[in-house]
Amino acid sequence: MSNQMPLTFLTLPTLTTLNLTKNKIGDVGAQHLANTLRTNMTLATLYLYDNNIGYLGAQYLSDVLRNSTTLTTLSLDSNRIETAGVRDLADGLRSNTTLTFLNLGDNEIADVEAQYIADGLRNNTALTTLNLDCNKIGDVGAQHIGYALGTNTTLVTLHLVKNQIGDVGAQHLGDGLRTNT
Repeated sequence: MSNQMPLTFLTLPTLTTLNLTKNKIGDVGAQHLANTLRTNMTLATLYLYDNNIGYLGAQYLSDVLRNSTTLTTLSLDSNRIETAGVRDLADGLRSNTTLTFLNLGDNEIADVEAQYIADGLRNNTALTTLNLDCNKIGDVGAQHIGYALGTNTTLVTLHLVKNQIGDVGAQHLGDGLRTNT
């Protein structure tokens, strides 16, 4: 399949949800999806749970975040998007105005990646739910997220289940919540 060939099912004028959970999409498949989503005006929900998508695939999908006017839900949990992929996705979040739900659970996101996500949250005006469950975020990452919570006014739900956040991290999160308006 060439890089320019559209994915036929994504050209359907009524398709709003695509669930590709537990397939083997990988980076190449993510590239094909991203290329097609550049012109798709209907897809609102994309589930890519457990698809072996790495940092290159995340980079392609970050372009979708920068340009999509319809995508509201993106689930990338249980992939392997790594530091570079998280950085690119967070960069896409900065200018995105439609994505309301992002699931990055179980991607081995640690403190450095949490900082990238927090930086993306500071300027984002659409995201209401962020799932970071089952990662490796510690107190330093919680500090970055706490700072972002202090300025972000749209995030309503934040999942941080099964991370490595201790009492110091909880204090940072609490500080962010206190200044959240």
